[in-house]
Amino acid sequence: MSSVDGSDVPALHGFVRGLRKDLSAFVAGLTLPYSNGPIEGANTKVKLLKRQMYGRAGFALLRRRILLS
Repeated sequence: MSSVDGSDVPALHGFVRGLRKDLSAFVAGLTLPYSNGPIEGANTKVKLLKRQMYGRAGFALLRRRILLS
C-alpha cells in the first residue's frame, strides 16, 4: 500500500483508500479459517430456481423444488 502512494495511478489510490478504511475486515478475510462461500452457493442455487419458476405453479412447487435439489 505504501508503494501505491508514490504511484501516478488514481484508480489504485482509490482502491488503497478503501482498504485502509476497513483494514481490520480485509485482514480478517485473509487470515480467518472460515468462509461464507457455502452460504453464497446455496443462495445462488435458490435464486436460480426462483428465476426458472417465475410465472409457474406457485410457492408450493418452488418450495418442493428447493427442498429436492
